[in-house]
Amino acid sequence: MDTKAIMDSKAIMDSIDRGGRPTKKLTEKDIIQVEALAAVCTKSQVARHFDMTEKTFRAVEKRQPEVFTAYRRGRAKAIAEVGSILLQKARDGDMRAAQFYLKTQAGWSEKSSLELTSAIEEDRTWTIEIVQPDGLASNM
Repeated sequence: MDTKAIMDSKAIMDSIDRGGRPTKKLTEKDIIQVEALAAVCTKSQVARHFDMTEKTFRAVEKRQPEVFTAYRRGRAKAIAEVGSILLQKARDGDMRAAQFYLKTQAGWSEKSSLELTSAIEEDRTWTIEIVQPDGLASNM
């Protein structure tokens, strides 16, 4: 079989309806909705909005990179907006906002205090190291 005959047979096979479900494709209007929904919905919820499973939605993202980009852009915009509000509240003196921001962005944590006791009475000297935000340490 020559190359032309092979190409012709491939074209014929591609044009034959082999059954199965039609491939899902999102329109420009749908993609705009994906970006808006991404701010408040998981991929699974967005998929349900378009009457498909999450697996199908992920397949659409692979076939249509603009869908993937719209979802990521929508999430990023929402995170930036809420993060800006949180940071402003922290700057305005809201201690809960400041604590939350520092815990999630600066690795701060609240540790339980630990009291050490000993049955033996003797003088013990403790060295406490305080780590400063710029990474320098000082001894007390």
